[in-house]
Amino acid sequence: MQLTIQTFIGGVSLGAVYALVAMGFSLVYRTMGLVNFAHGNVVMVGAYLVSTFYLSTQVPFAVAMVVAIAVTGLIGVIIERALRPLENKDFDLMLIGTIGFGIVLEALAILIWGATGRAVPSPVATQPLDVFGIRIRTYDIMVLGIAAAATLLLMAFLQRTKRGAAMQAVAMDHEAATAVGVHVGRSNAIAFVIGAGLAALAGGLVGPMLYVSPAMGGTLGIKGFAGAILGGFGNIPGAILGGLAIGILDSFSAGHFQGYSDLVTFVVFTAIIMIRPTGIFGETTVNRA
Repeated sequence: MQLTIQTFIGGVSLGAVYALVAMGFSLVYRTMGLVNFAHGNVVMVGAYLVSTFYLSTQVPFAVAMVVAIAVTGLIGVIIERALRPLENKDFDLMLIGTIGFGIVLEALAILIWGATGRAVPSPVATQPLDVFGIRIRTYDIMVLGIAAAATLLLMAFLQRTKRGAAMQAVAMDHEAATAVGVHVGRSNAIAFVIGAGLAALAGGLVGPMLYVSPAMGGTLGIKGFAGAILGGFGNIPGAILGGLAIGILDSFSAGHFQGYSDLVTFVVFTAIIMIRPTGIFGETTVNRA
């Protein structure tokens, strides 16, 4: 029983990271109707940036995280600006463009940091907490706290600010939003910046949990993408629930099936999607093709 609870807590912690990735996917998708296939590679760049500043310059982990979010936010702006001329003209080329950006980011990561990867020590030095015989890593608690705070800030931004309201309007009907004076391009750019920031946050948090390498973007991107689909693509609360579900499933399958954990995770995921193709909360998007 204790092992089951510990596995569940570890899965929730990992799922919180997947949820951040899934929210980045969903935010861009609900605003533009576009799947940003470079998103997983932005997560990887964020992980490398945090680990580089944290390990090489000895700055606090929180400062390294802020720097990584700022840099990846700039990457998000660059991607959006490069794709903007194609908006409402060639949707397929926009998708191919995101794939191309992902390949470029991975190649740059290998060029800058090498292909061997690195281990990142936990920024929390305290021992695991012992609660009724259940050992809970303090870093897991930190991850959950940061992910929860980021989620609340995102929801507050979308629901309580003018920029957030503008993004919501663009998501519902971009033509009507344009007619009432909403700058669609600016809303799309903000969606990319926030999505990239969430990717950097996820990458920075997952560094001490996993091995940072150029290939991690593919793994985290696919599982975050699966979480977004499971919750209902384009649905922010659904992305949170879907990411947590994938993390918990991943944790239990790793404990019981080891080398076949990813296979088991995606077999279960596929079975759920076959039953409910639009995800738990249903797909939310806008047709921009």
